[in-house]
Amino acid sequence: MTAEDEGTLTAAAVRPQAVTRRRRLVPLTGVRSGRVAFVLGGGGRWGAVEVGVLRALVEAGLELDLVIGTSIGAINGAVLATDPTSVGIDRLNALWSEVAASDLLGMNLIERVRTFARLRVAIEDPRPIRQLLERALPVRTFDQLAVEFHCVAASIERAAEHWFTTGPLIEALLASSAVPSLFPPVEFEGEHFYDGGLVNSVPVDRAVHFGGMEIYVLQVGRLEAPLRAPTKFYEAALLAFEIARRHRFASARNNQIPGVELRVLPSANEVEFDDLRQINWSDFGGHRTSDRWCLFGQLRLSRRGGGGGVM
Repeated sequence: MTAEDEGTLTAAAVRPQAVTRRRRLVPLTGVRSGRVAFVLGGGGRWGAVEVGVLRALVEAGLELDLVIGTSIGAINGAVLATDPTSVGIDRLNALWSEVAASDLLGMNLIERVRTFARLRVAIEDPRPIRQLLERALPVRTFDQLAVEFHCVAASIERAAEHWFTTGPLIEALLASSAVPSLFPPVEFEGEHFYDGGLVNSVPVDRAVHFGGMEIYVLQVGRLEAPLRAPTKFYEAALLAFEIARRHRFASARNNQIPGVELRVLPSANEVEFDDLRQINWSDFGGHRTSDRWCLFGQLRLSRRGGGGGVM
């Protein structure tokens, strides 16, 4: 890591070129070009912390070629891919402000019982999320996006990851963010999908496979928090999930292709694995609002210049 990596991330530290519509990327098997990829990990409501970091990166003038997202990172990434400028970031911040100010996932017990009786497999109705996405996204298909975008979901029938890269955008985002038991699985073309975090929570390997040479990883804080042996009964299950979730990312990082710069950016929101607030999607009280999260994430990035540099 150079001294520049530890300093402020400014337009002078990256290639300041205007972002335009790129040709569709394909998996690379030969000579690689210097492609810039953003990888946005999952994390539910904690996804708000990614917005300020995205703003700092966009304002630095990065030439963006590919956006890859999982779960809430897929939603953030899709909004960014519609317009990878400050305008797109403003749209994303407005989305999170609406989520924080509304009762989007705040149904009372009676409503949840009714929803469960109707859906049988979930306690939340996915229709409010669909309506939110319809308001936030000015486009409806992958091909209409300004920057190439991929998102992942878990196929139930195939017990495998499934990558959405073409077709209806909102259906793909709903599939990628369909947390089991919270939301029902999303049916698309005869197949059923759950949250992409089950199979690839921080999909760095996808970015590498599609030619990423400068890869900026945005995550919600879990990667920053150390793990420890459980001391309470419920911690065992949370710890098991966290080990499984981190393992693939760690493997991708440890088997990194020479010449690929992997920058894991700070989140300003270190989430301990036993923090039970992370499973309560409807409660935005007791911690920073969306706007403050976004600002804090941006300040942390400007001070640390890429979250500790190349990893």
